[in-house]
Amino acid sequence: MVDFTVAICTCNGEKRLPAVLDRLRSQVETEQIQWEIIVADNNSTDNTRQVVKAYQSNWPESYPIQYCFEAKQGLAFARRCAVKAAKGPLIGFLDDDNLPAPDWVAAAYHFGQANLRAGAYGGQIRGKFEVDPPEGFKRISRYFALLEGEDRYCYNEKYKHTRKKMFPPGAGIVIRKQAWLESIPEQPLLTQTSEDVEMLSYIWQNGWEIWFSPEMQIDHFIPRSRFEKEYLKHFFQENGWSRYYVRMLKYKPWQRPFVIPLYMANDLKKLLLHFMKYRRVLETDIIAAGEMELLLSLFLSPFSKKKTSLHQHNPPWAYNPSYAKL
Repeated sequence: MVDFTVAICTCNGEKRLPAVLDRLRSQVETEQIQWEIIVADNNSTDNTRQVVKAYQSNWPESYPIQYCFEAKQGLAFARRCAVKAAKGPLIGFLDDDNLPAPDWVAAAYHFGQANLRAGAYGGQIRGKFEVDPPEGFKRISRYFALLEGEDRYCYNEKYKHTRKKMFPPGAGIVIRKQAWLESIPEQPLLTQTSEDVEMLSYIWQNGWEIWFSPEMQIDHFIPRSRFEKEYLKHFFQENGWSRYYVRMLKYKPWQRPFVIPLYMANDLKKLLLHFMKYRRVLETDIIAAGEMELLLSLFLSPFSKKKTSLHQHNPPWAYNPSYAKL
């Protein structure tokens, strides 16, 4: 019997994986927990497989390391590979730049045991920066999967009476395997920048609870390259394009032509206000420029050539009112 699975999704992670595995080797308070580690190799072309083999040869048998390979590129496919291989009812997902605290496994396992309706839950994610972030970074830190807080809360209750639905970042997210199997389609729709939102939207709409547990803590390593202007431009463009899909998930096909103009009007307002506020610094302020790309892509997303036909990807609650509990 396995109580808990740690799934590390990686692509060309030979240099990053050792730090994650070393943290997992040093976990405390796990003596009464039967757990395992799965490394989901997402089409790596470096020595990732050899690194895993080296660790497997000198690893405690009480919580073994498994290796699985996924040729389809993308975090969504790597996660599906890990879910198929996982033996535990709770699956804690780590990226190869996520460094768990010494008690992360214990905290994640015990929270899942105490909250059986929790289909997904995440914890605190602190930035571990290679260089100091640029001025204004706090405005976009959520997009970099950073989140801190002292209080435990259920997202379903916190946002039940608002139009906004917030989710924990995917870094360090724990998914109950039953919730995944009941809620997540075989083929993902969104790009990697919004794969977390799509995954958690399905779980939310299927009636499962989503939680924030501050006892679970990880460090998220963010390299210098993430703050380069071209990276931020592409990153926010992808976020903007895919937001269209996230919005449309909750509407039936006949409703979409009516709500799209309302979204576009609101997006245009935000775009103009942002331009008026930051127009003099858009060439030099990479944070303001990135936000501008996000708002522009968001406004144009209904007409993007990148989008596929939504009527081929309708979620189950588009036709079954019993799914629309929240």
